[in-house]
Amino acid sequence: MAAGSQELDPGLSNSYVSTGVVLAEFMFLGTGTSMGVPTLGCRCAVCTSDDAHNARMRSSVMLRFQDRVVLIDTGQDFRTQALRFGVDRVDAVLYTHGHADHVLGFDDLRPLTFGNAARLPLYADDPTADTLERIFSYTFRERDRYPTSARVDLHRLSSEPSTSIDLFGVCFQRVPVVHGRNVIAGYRFGSAAYLTDMSDIPEESFALLEDLDIVVLDALRREPHPSHSHLEKSIALAARIGAKQTYFTHISHDLDHATTEASLPLSMHMAYDGLRLTFPIAGGGHVSTREQA
Repeated sequence: MAAGSQELDPGLSNSYVSTGVVLAEFMFLGTGTSMGVPTLGCRCAVCTSDDAHNARMRSSVMLRFQDRVVLIDTGQDFRTQALRFGVDRVDAVLYTHGHADHVLGFDDLRPLTFGNAARLPLYADDPTADTLERIFSYTFRERDRYPTSARVDLHRLSSEPSTSIDLFGVCFQRVPVVHGRNVIAGYRFGSAAYLTDMSDIPEESFALLEDLDIVVLDALRREPHPSHSHLEKSIALAARIGAKQTYFTHISHDLDHATTEASLPLSMHMAYDGLRLTFPIAGGGHVSTREQA
């Protein structure tokens, strides 16, 4: 797969204006595992590769729709991602769980909250909210609050599968996934779903993943792992979900982009940092994505 973006057929866009469908851009800010790729101290073929697809920052995505920007997770690489991909505003952040590679970039939200009339809303389940409040206590404490800390409001989400929130006219639905010994959050929004950091999908969550254009799944490596889905399992899960297109993320240095991409079924792809997809996020409708070099 060449570096580039996945976008709508230009001829389709005008038809959605008249039908009330809201299109969104889905951008992979990072597609790497918790250690990133290249991995420090490693001289394997992937870590020393000249292929830019093999350079993977920590996993995170950005959604743009109707002049709004929503992030899912802010890992250690968030500042670099924001500079590289032109993230100059954020309207909301959803968190999947409280592990380091998904929350430690939180403090870099600070300058994006200065000067705004309203505080930046954050959404997280109780364990993740507890982690954010513990690590970044100087932001959340009522007394002796650090004066230039991020201007945010932390909203605690129920862990129930039916939990959903409305952000700027778009429904974001929590999709529980298993991450080792924990149950954490994936999210569905319109005809797409993002399920990073999962080792399995509970049976009750499959009903929340029907009729998708795009699903994003964890695919850490070839060998099984206790808290992440491996490639063979992720392919099987993708086949069961039956989305029109599947993209794999949270990828370690075990998987070379070009070699793995060539081995996948036609509707399944390796995501990479900077990949852009376009899809209907509200109003119904379905589209097919295609690659632009």
